[in-house]
Amino acid sequence: MSGPDWANVADKSLADGSAGAPIVRVDNVSKWFGSLVAVSEVSFDVRPGITGLLGPNGAGKTTLLRMITGLAEVSQGEVTVFGGSPRTDPELYRRIGIMVEHEGSYDFLTGRRFVELAARLRKVADVTRAATTSIDRVNLADAADRPIKTYSRGMRQRIRLAATLVHEPELLILDEPLNGADPRQRIEFQELLLRLASEGRTILISSHVLEEVELLASRVLLVVNGKLAAEGDFHAIREALDDRPYQVRILCDRPRALAAGLIGLEAVDSVQLDDDTLIVLSSNVGALQASLAHSAADLGVRLTGVEPLDDSLESVFGYLVDR
Repeated sequence: MSGPDWANVADKSLADGSAGAPIVRVDNVSKWFGSLVAVSEVSFDVRPGITGLLGPNGAGKTTLLRMITGLAEVSQGEVTVFGGSPRTDPELYRRIGIMVEHEGSYDFLTGRRFVELAARLRKVADVTRAATTSIDRVNLADAADRPIKTYSRGMRQRIRLAATLVHEPELLILDEPLNGADPRQRIEFQELLLRLASEGRTILISSHVLEEVELLASRVLLVVNGKLAAEGDFHAIREALDDRPYQVRILCDRPRALAAGLIGLEAVDSVQLDDDTLIVLSSNVGALQASLAHSAADLGVRLTGVEPLDDSLESVFGYLVDR
């Protein structure tokens, strides 16, 4: 079975931001540890806006981020950030904000002192003002003078983000930043990242929380087994999976009658009846939607719900992992 031509998948989201040189360029990069190949011949560009780096645990996401930030050396290929080498040009770090997944904090410090320390290390001119501004951004002003050891896990993530933002970086690289955040904090975090992106910043966010990256990222990079499985707008990626039919859940008052009526339609590949729910597989969802209401009316069936099951990053990712 031949797969989609990923090189031809349109990235609809970059229509307004693709001009000029990329902020990050990963060119034919591989990384191996002895006989273990962690990343294999991966190439992509990252431009202003929010790009999501997605993949299961062990896919190679963190290794890629470590090479992009200069924390790990590439075994093959080249990584450039702002046109320079993050491994050899320390001046690049004044333009980059990095928040790694497994990073400790100084629990005996208050949140404010922790962010001020980050500002001093970045040689920010007005440490106090920069720290206050950054803490306000992550909505932790009320807790800023408490020791970090009293913070919840979500609050620790936010104070780490404040420290990452304190020097106003042009490029943000965030590894699993949503871990430990409660639902309200997740919404606030999403709103903050969208504001930062609207200011012209470039944000590369690694996460396994697919539905949240789906809401944030204008572009996604899907990494599976150390290789780039797909990139672009996730809807375009799903449309490229033309060798697999779409799944559509249909709710109605007479599912058996509707199932019998749908089987003969050209747009329907198969019908599965699960209790009172119909799962229809179709290679032409547009035609199915156009004919469904007429078929239901002809059969005297009342439709109560029609829901595509594949139009999400979760399903796209599942298909790619199974390939």
